[in-house]
Amino acid sequence: MIEHYSSVPPHEQLRLAIVAQVRSGDLRPGNKIPTVRSLAEQLGIAPNTVARSYRDLEKLGVVETRGRAGTFIANTGDPTMDEAARAAAGYAETVRKLGIADDVALDLIRAALR
Repeated sequence: MIEHYSSVPPHEQLRLAIVAQVRSGDLRPGNKIPTVRSLAEQLGIAPNTVARSYRDLEKLGVVETRGRAGTFIANTGDPTMDEAARAAAGYAETVRKLGIADDVALDLIRAALR
């Protein structure tokens, strides 16, 4: 799952992989995910790397930590899509205020995503 020679940091690779599993339905709300130490051992990475990914996912609302019970996929579904939709709406509002044409605004987005 982790490509050690990737330009994407391991904590980011792990975060993206978990979000992808939530979106695909492989991980469902309420599913318990491995402990930090267990997953770090499975992936051959440092526990702090896994802990950082879990913290980032918790801030996004993808997972929730329930003390000693562990870390679970949050019951809210995929809040990352909600956040992306809010960001897109904010961008649309900004470019409209600036008087930028829709086709130019879309070109700017495509360039930013490259």
